[in-house]
Amino acid sequence: MRLDQIQQMIDKYVEAELAVLEGKSITFNGRNVTRENLAEIRKGREYWEERLSKVQRQQAHQNASGRFKLVRF
Repeated sequence: MRLDQIQQMIDKYVEAELAVLEGKSITFNGRNVTRENLAEIRKGREYWEERLSKVQRQQAHQNASGRFKLVRF
């Protein structure tokens, strides 16, 4: 999954979390979500944030490993 897609998922979870905190009932992933589901929403957001962090670390490692070449003297 691309970074922008992962960020979109995080944004959706943040939007849902804010709506629930404001006392609204929203439809999220085909389900009606109320304040009782706040822990589930936060768990989903944390999952996507961790996934984003993992992908960013992998990309940083790939970029860093491509910068140097082995030189023998």
